[in-house]
Amino acid sequence: MRFPLHAALLALVFTAPLAAAEPETKAIDIGSRLELFADDFLIAKKEGDALQTLHQPKAHEVAIVTDKPWEGNTCAYYSIFQDGDLYRMYYRGSHFDEKTKKASHPEVTCYAESRDGIHWTKPELGIIDWEGSKANNIVLSGFGTHCFVAFRDDRPDAPADGRYKGIARGNPGGLYIFKSPDGLHWTRIQEKAVITNGAFDSQNLAFWDPVEMQYRAYWRYFGNKVRSIRTATSSDFVTWHSEADLKYADAPVEHLYTNAIRKYPRAPHIYLGFPTRFQPKNSQVEPVFMISRDGVNFKRYADPLIPITAPKDRDGNRSNYMANGLIQLPGNDREYSAFGSEAYYTGPDSRLRRFSFRVDGFVSVNSGDKGGKITTKPLTFSGSKLNLNFVTGKGGYVVVRLHEIGTDITIAAEVTGDEISKTVQWSSKRRLSDVAGKPVELTFEMKNADLYSMQFTD
Repeated sequence: MRFPLHAALLALVFTAPLAAAEPETKAIDIGSRLELFADDFLIAKKEGDALQTLHQPKAHEVAIVTDKPWEGNTCAYYSIFQDGDLYRMYYRGSHFDEKTKKASHPEVTCYAESRDGIHWTKPELGIIDWEGSKANNIVLSGFGTHCFVAFRDDRPDAPADGRYKGIARGNPGGLYIFKSPDGLHWTRIQEKAVITNGAFDSQNLAFWDPVEMQYRAYWRYFGNKVRSIRTATSSDFVTWHSEADLKYADAPVEHLYTNAIRKYPRAPHIYLGFPTRFQPKNSQVEPVFMISRDGVNFKRYADPLIPITAPKDRDGNRSNYMANGLIQLPGNDREYSAFGSEAYYTGPDSRLRRFSFRVDGFVSVNSGDKGGKITTKPLTFSGSKLNLNFVTGKGGYVVVRLHEIGTDITIAAEVTGDEISKTVQWSSKRRLSDVAGKPVELTFEMKNADLYSMQFTD
């Protein structure tokens, strides 16, 4: 039954004690971290029609058309990241001749940049010669260009000449590492491959993990006779260890590659992934969504994140890869932008289109007309406020109760509307800080609502 928040309840609410946690159950300490409801890490129970629901992003403008002579219809493996006030993009320039069934020119690594994440330019860099001219946006030719991925190395003590790092497939088979002082001029860190156990014809990637304080890499291999994903970690970007194959609980075995895994900027203890699901029957691809707490064990959703029916030219051979990138546009703290490819193989060029997600809005706990409820596992927190990211529809609501485990004290509140970070106003004068650090559990009763995330703050 919905909690009736009448004026008479503007005091401490006493209820019969909820079922106490088993003695051996340890509360999860979330501190003041932002926590998404995209996995089951905090959820103990779902009731009624409360279900975790995947949300597809909204399509926007075309960001890049690969219409230069050194680009073409098989440009791929885009990586995008923010670097101060600049957005950087790296991608493969390549073209496939449908008549001869051969590549029309050697592969190169191209570069584009933007100040707003919407309008992208291809600067004439003057670095690499292309048919007698350096008036192009090529940053790398020859070795490593098939699937080169760049990132800004935010390791606090990263040397100036290696502020930017790269990783790419090369021959003999393996992953090779690169460095750059400016993101444009690249050299190999060493001649020898650093990772050799895999099949690397894909967008393999690496990044600095600010929580674990180490580098992490993800790459393609073949496991159980399907395209799969493997990971490893490194303290120096050269020596890699702790190799592990990704696991997906009870999700079906499917072809997965171009993993696009990263730490979520608003909650860097969480890994998000946007791998491509490959369908061998027709060579079609669709990105899907997954989430992890340890970088190895992922909860993976079955529905496509960007379906082949999304705009435009996405249903052809390998025409719907999701780029390795998740950025916030200037002045927009309500959305993240992602990018998906289209028109692979089909025309003289290919394209990259921008899409947008609500902040934290990849998955929500959704409840419809029937109403539902979720209950968290025992947890502890720090702070004096609870902020929620949610949307309610017509006649909808979210009622949150916080129960101090081992007592008969519960405080409650109701929220409605559309808020990225709504501070809960409790129906009691009891201060939330009084139970900070003590085991509690929360329940969320919902109707016609989506609940995306929560965070305790000061």
